[in-house]
Amino acid sequence: MRTITVVSLIVMLAGCGVETASTAATAAAIKKKEIEQGKKTEDQARRQIGDAMDQVQQKSRQAE
Repeated sequence: MRTITVVSLIVMLAGCGVETASTAATAAAIKKKEIEQGKKTEDQARRQIGDAMDQVQQKSRQAE
């Protein structure tokens, strides 16, 4: 009886470890997607700023 109790306890604890690892992996995947989206947003903002600067330079040349 004691052996069954010990084995059951070990199985339950192992299950908790698997769940924790799965949760950590999911959180890491979500964070990776957030980082990738942030990089895309940054690239888009840089392009828009570059386009705006080009327009300002063109208008400055036209004014001269």
